[in-house]
Amino acid sequence: MNPMDLNLRHVRAFLAVAELGSFTRAAERLHLSQPALTVQIRKLEQALETRLLDRSTREVALTHAGRDLLPSLQRAVEDVDAIRANARQLNAGKRGVVRIAALPSLAAGLLPNAILDCRRDNPELRFVVKDAIAHQVSEMVLREEVDLGLTGGDGLDAHLECLHEGFDQLCLVFPRDHPVARRRAIGMAELAELPLILTAPGTSVRALVDAAFRDAGQTARVACETTYMMTAVAMVRAGLGLSILPASAREIHAEPGLRARPISGDAFRRRISVVKLRGRTLLPGSQAFLRACAAAMHDAAPRPRARARTRD
Repeated sequence: MNPMDLNLRHVRAFLAVAELGSFTRAAERLHLSQPALTVQIRKLEQALETRLLDRSTREVALTHAGRDLLPSLQRAVEDVDAIRANARQLNAGKRGVVRIAALPSLAAGLLPNAILDCRRDNPELRFVVKDAIAHQVSEMVLREEVDLGLTGGDGLDAHLECLHEGFDQLCLVFPRDHPVARRRAIGMAELAELPLILTAPGTSVRALVDAAFRDAGQTARVACETTYMMTAVAMVRAGLGLSILPASAREIHAEPGLRARPISGDAFRRRISVVKLRGRTLLPGSQAFLRACAAAMHDAAPRPRARARTRD
C-alpha cells in the first residue's frame, strides 16, 4: 500500500467510530450523514486492505486488525496535527530558529538590541549567531549554514542578495590623555603620523583602512595587527599605539580610560549589508528579524553633527 493512499478524513472517521462505538454519534460529531461516514470507513479499509470494524444492527466492534492499527492511526493524526500547528506558528513568525552570521562588531553591538526587539513580538523564536570576519560571513550564507549575513564592505558575491544597507563610521581609538585628544578633527594627515594597531587583513575594517590610505597616497604605520577588536583595545590601553575601529564596537565603550573620535571623510564610512542567498525564501521569523535589524541599523547610523565630537 502506498502511504499516500491514506486519506486523513477517512482516518478521522474511523477514529471517531472507534472512540464513540456508534456510527450515529460519530456522524453527528463529524457533521456527516451515516451513508457518507460508511463510505469513508470503507475507503480506508480498501486503502489498508483489511477490515477494521464489524458492524451489526446492535453494535459496532473493532476487528483484531482494527485494534492493532488503532494506536498507529491515532499517532498519524496527532503527528499531522502537530505538523500543521507547527507550520502555522512558523508562518506567523512566532517560532522557529533564525540563523545569523555577523561581523564581530555587529554581533556584539547591533545584534543584541535587534534580537531583543524582535523577540518582544515573537518570544518563541530562537537565534543562532555566528560571529566571523567578512568573507567567512559570506561563505556561511552561500553554504546555507545561516539564513542571513550581516557583513561589511563593498563587492558582494553575485549569488548574494542585499536586503538592507546602512553605514558605520570608523573611529580613532586612543588613551584619554593622548595628545591627539586636543585635535578638533581627525583626518588622513593625522592618521599617517600615528602608530596604528589594525585588525588583520581579511576583515572589513582592515580592507576599508587599507583602501583609504592607498587612495590618499599614504602608508599606514602599522605597529601591530590583531584578529579581535578586544585585543586591539587592550593594545591601545597598554600604550602600544592607536586603533581604528567601528563606532558600533562595544569594546571601545567598555574601557573608561579610552576615547573614540570619528575620522573625517567618507573613506572611513563602512558599508553594512544584510544579505541572504539569492533565490531563497526567508521564513517569517527571519523576515521579522530583518525588520528589527533594519530599524536597529537606522538608529545606529552616524549623524553628521556627531562626527566632530569626542565619543566617551
